[in-house]
Amino acid sequence: MSNKLERQKLTLSEGHEKLLLHSCCAPCSGEVMETLIESGIDFSIFFYNPNIHPVKEYEIRKEENIRFAEKHNIPFIDCDYDKDNWFERAKGMENEPEKGIRCTMCFDMRFERTALYVAEHGFNLMSSSLNISRWKNMQQLNDCGNRSASHYEGITYWDYNWRKNGSAVRMLEISKQ
Repeated sequence: MSNKLERQKLTLSEGHEKLLLHSCCAPCSGEVMETLIESGIDFSIFFYNPNIHPVKEYEIRKEENIRFAEKHNIPFIDCDYDKDNWFERAKGMENEPEKGIRCTMCFDMRFERTALYVAEHGFNLMSSSLNISRWKNMQQLNDCGNRSASHYEGITYWDYNWRKNGSAVRMLEISKQ
């Protein structure tokens, strides 16, 4: 299988010059990052994923994400682990099914923190690599992203479908590398 994918050149909508990309981990983010790079989009990575356990796994994912970002000269923002807050919010949801209310809570938590960073640091557009995963509910993610961005005037959540044109397959190729 080819490790080079013909990608559509993306452009940001009018009024948006720079993107803050919420990143869950390097394997998911790699294809999204490569697409943004090839499109010439100015972006930074915002790593915030307090639901990864144990801490050793969190550190592995974070370090791989940093390595990938550094390889491509992408600014990388490392947000706090914040696992205690995540566990507190998840209380009572331990037996909830995947794609249920626990996932909504988790996405809300991550996107609320991303939107706050966007508002505090001169960005006006945010997105997430989470949308590339076929194991996630895209509508649920987009609802959480849009809701979080709506708390701040002038902030937009870009709900681009990162799964298009074989991107999910390319994501898996990148993760194997």
